Amino acid sequence: MATNKKKGQRTQAKQLYAAIDEYINNQGNKTFNYKQVSHAIGVDSPAASKAVAMRLAELEFDGEIIEIAPGKYRAPSRGTVALGTFSRRSNGKNSVILDGDDEAIFVAERNSLHALNGDKVKVLVAAHKKGTEPECKVIEILEPNEQVFIGTLKVEKSYATLSTDSKFLATDIFIPKNKLHGGKTGDKAVVVITDWAQDEKNPKGEVVDILGKNGENTTEMHAILAEFGLPYRYPEAVEKAADKIGAGITPEEVAKRVDMRDVTTFTIDPKDAKDFDDALSLRRLPNGNWEAGVHIADVTHYVLPDSIIDKEAQRRATSVYLVDRVVPMLPEHLSNGICSLRPDEEKLTFSCLFEMDKDANVINSKICRTVTKSNRRFTYEEAQDVIETGKGDYAEEILTLDRFAKILRKRRFELGSVEFDREEVRFDIDDTGHPVSVYFKVSKDSNKLIEEFMLLANRTVAEYIGKPVGKKKPKAFVYRIHDQPEATRLQDLSNLARNFGYRIKTSGSAKDINKSINKMLADIKNKPEENLLSILAIRSMAKAIYSTDNIGHYGLGFDYYTHFTSPIRRFPDMMVHRLLARYMDGGRSVNHDKLEEQCKHSSSQEQLAANAERASIKYKQVEFLADRLGEIYDGIISGVTEWGLYVELNENKCEGLVPIRDLADDYYDFDERNYCLIGRRTHTRYCLGDRVRVQVARANIEKKIVDFALLDDKGRPRQDVAGNDIGAKEALANGGKKKNKSPFPRKMKRGKR
Repeated sequence: MATNKKKGQRTQAKQLYAAIDEYINNQGNKTFNYKQVSHAIGVDSPAASKAVAMRLAELEFDGEIIEIAPGKYRAPSRGTVALGTFSRRSNGKNSVILDGDDEAIFVAERNSLHALNGDKVKVLVAAHKKGTEPECKVIEILEPNEQVFIGTLKVEKSYATLSTDSKFLATDIFIPKNKLHGGKTGDKAVVVITDWAQDEKNPKGEVVDILGKNGENTTEMHAILAEFGLPYRYPEAVEKAADKIGAGITPEEVAKRVDMRDVTTFTIDPKDAKDFDDALSLRRLPNGNWEAGVHIADVTHYVLPDSIIDKEAQRRATSVYLVDRVVPMLPEHLSNGICSLRPDEEKLTFSCLFEMDKDANVINSKICRTVTKSNRRFTYEEAQDVIETGKGDYAEEILTLDRFAKILRKRRFELGSVEFDREEVRFDIDDTGHPVSVYFKVSKDSNKLIEEFMLLANRTVAEYIGKPVGKKKPKAFVYRIHDQPEATRLQDLSNLARNFGYRIKTSGSAKDINKSINKMLADIKNKPEENLLSILAIRSMAKAIYSTDNIGHYGLGFDYYTHFTSPIRRFPDMMVHRLLARYMDGGRSVNHDKLEEQCKHSSSQEQLAANAERASIKYKQVEFLADRLGEIYDGIISGVTEWGLYVELNENKCEGLVPIRDLADDYYDFDERNYCLIGRRTHTRYCLGDRVRVQVARANIEKKIVDFALLDDKGRPRQDVAGNDIGAKEALANGGKKKNKSPFPRKMKRGKR
């Protein structure tokens, strides 16, 4: 009997809740209280009205309704239509970044309309309960983002598929036989998606280019360029147009310029450089001062605005420097020929001339178009030898410029420039493009000599336009700007530095903040905390970009700065040359908005080029370590994430991942604020900058992934809670020959302590 009574009560409660829900669903944006609900659904007893009030309180707690005043409710909006950019990820964590908002809102695959990464979309943002993440649904693709996918073809009897490693796509692309365009199994191909029906798992595509056989060096380098939307071939029409251009150094042209062909002039560049876009000159003036000249290839004399060459250069915006090649912005006839400041050849140049006293103070400066003739081409190594020995060709000129550069550099840091001095990784590669060894590019005095005079020229040009004489308004110009560090990152750096006894300012002038960072970087040299704090100092900085809105260059400590010195490889420098020539001739200011668009495009292309360069280095690192499976190295933790530890090897600066799944001796939590993984049971901490010993466990060249296995302090594989080795067994199973670089004996039994 009691059981029947309880069932009846539950039935009544369900009926009551259903009636309340139906009432709320019909109210739209109208407000209501428990009395109105009770009356509307026919409830009149005090007990039933109390039940209605309790139910409304429960719904409000769960986020189903909103309490806008004590006891007064309304239904939440059931959805908001918004615009945004779709972000597709191969792990299924798709999202939309709403316009004007940096927040990423999750989109389930079933609600994506199969939008691709970068598509402009219209979405319905659903209302969500308290404690749950917001979610949205794509209701229209407004602007498809043109993109290609790179992968390996597999051709079957009646169809083909492209297997792609793209982080933006989780599935293979189905390719009809008539859309293969000659592609064969094992070819690396570029494919566009032509259709993706809502009820189909795989998109359909068409081959637009065959890059070559999978695994071949040129194929892989072209694949990296294609992945980032960068060109890997030069249009034939552009090459032909360039080939028609002659040097044009006529008496009439020379008469328009300052003739400096008799002044001692030379270039200093990397040993493998072919495009020499800057040269230095030096001569003693009658008053005892020195005239130092910075001479830059006058590219815009040859590349006319809106010409086919100019349009291609603007589209590319920059040369791309991969591990084994340069993909030039300009055709080689110009970049390595006519415009390149090769020795013993007369060249048209755009120059900054500086009268300097014996203490490197700039007494006067002049910007002018010139004709020059380089007397000698130095490599950095050759110029460094002159600096160190005091002997060699043009020793007086090089030693004088080196002395001036050292004074300029010291003065720059005193005024607030940040001093980062990181080694760059370079590979020696064989005839097939395979990496055989690693070396490091270290900046020496010869490099710093060139750097200081290029900085001086760039700043001088920016000040010439940005600081007009009198009360004239500055004309539209291209600046190289660098914003202040993000406050939270700078504060995090300061907090961690304080733990080691270093003080970094987080407020005040840029000069004071940067001087405190420089002091810390000097103080941590060769100390255990050097890796951690130097990495974080670099990461705290913003990215430099091009803009017409001058906010100064924070990292250099300059109020005015631009890029003038590399027009062969950067389009913004060409823009600066044209603007400079226009304004020197009294021309009116150009359209500000159009110039800003070009700046944004150049900044974007520069970032893509940097990403491609890093990808090519990563590919060679994986190739290099794939030959060394099972080998043991010392390294430092260079990155800490929720999915594992990134380790940079001391010997060759190659980087790999220790996956968190392989840290099986404990369950590790990610401490984002302190850049650490912390074991729950053992309280073991792995932090950014820690020294570790690792073994090369896995190398996937196709995906550009290297996994390391963490070793203990005696060079032995770490064990999981069951006593099994972590990672080492896989390294050997993958074909590695264990070359014992550890000081410990090879015969040590695994699993024994």
